[in-house]
Amino acid sequence: MQRHWTAADIPSLQGRTAVVTGASGGLGRCVARELAAHGARVVLACRDPAKGELVAAAIRSAGSAAEPLVAQVDLADLGSVRAVAKLLEGELDRIDILVNNAGVMGIERMTSPDGFELQLATNYLGHFALTNLVAGLLLAAPAARVVSVASIVHWMGRIDLTDLNGEKRYGKMRAYAQSKLAALLFTLELDRRLRAGGRSARALAAHPGWARTNLQAVGPQMSGARVVGALSEIFTVVFAQSDSKGALPLLRAATDPAVEGGSYLGPHGVGGLHGYPVPARRSRRAADADLAGRLWGISEEMTAVRSAF
Repeated sequence: MQRHWTAADIPSLQGRTAVVTGASGGLGRCVARELAAHGARVVLACRDPAKGELVAAAIRSAGSAAEPLVAQVDLADLGSVRAVAKLLEGELDRIDILVNNAGVMGIERMTSPDGFELQLATNYLGHFALTNLVAGLLLAAPAARVVSVASIVHWMGRIDLTDLNGEKRYGKMRAYAQSKLAALLFTLELDRRLRAGGRSARALAAHPGWARTNLQAVGPQMSGARVVGALSEIFTVVFAQSDSKGALPLLRAATDPAVEGGSYLGPHGVGGLHGYPVPARRSRRAADADLAGRLWGISEEMTAVRSAF
């Protein structure tokens, strides 16, 4: 029987720097703590710096050799994204691992400070901008990895380039699925650009299956549906796998030298909901290179961030 990949397979990350968005809880916290446990200096990029400091304290108490850094950022706010990119350029000489993890799911239609639909802004556009704004730091690393967190829900996703903000038609899960499909298309186009430019950096994607985080409850709570949020949280606690196990596909994408750029990883179990990380299936739309290129161009226009890749 083939042995499953676990956190014990993460190689030494001494001397490497990792930036994890949404690192104050859930998957991001698990990823940050594991990367730090294996020697990386971790930047905890999160919206709530107080919660980030709690994670940093836990990393220190675990005996991490590298001092963690807490960086405040709201991925839905492009001004905040630009500010944290500037901070990182001042603090770091390179980024070896960037995990684009922060996200929201299943909320009523809201807009970001820049006027974009909030799920698209948080889950996709903010990470698109951040990745391109720190391109110099990524390219300064000998073999950087950019990991985007997708979802099995991307199979429901459609990219409507004429209505990305859901102004004509909006559904909570429709918008979420679109944002996660966009993350996979981003990975596809970024890895193509890196290879075409002869770069050693690689882009990968991963999904956690059904993991025990607060993501399912936050959406209803943000929409004012507290009872639905509470029930969702209970259901998740009972049936989902742990957040630490859900983080394994992200960790493997970020650290396993045997996994090639452009790969998409997820749990091995039925439906991709539970289990250990293996190559995952993506939808036909998620493999559409032409669509990925067109989405990239539109994303540059929406964010006013021109790619350096």
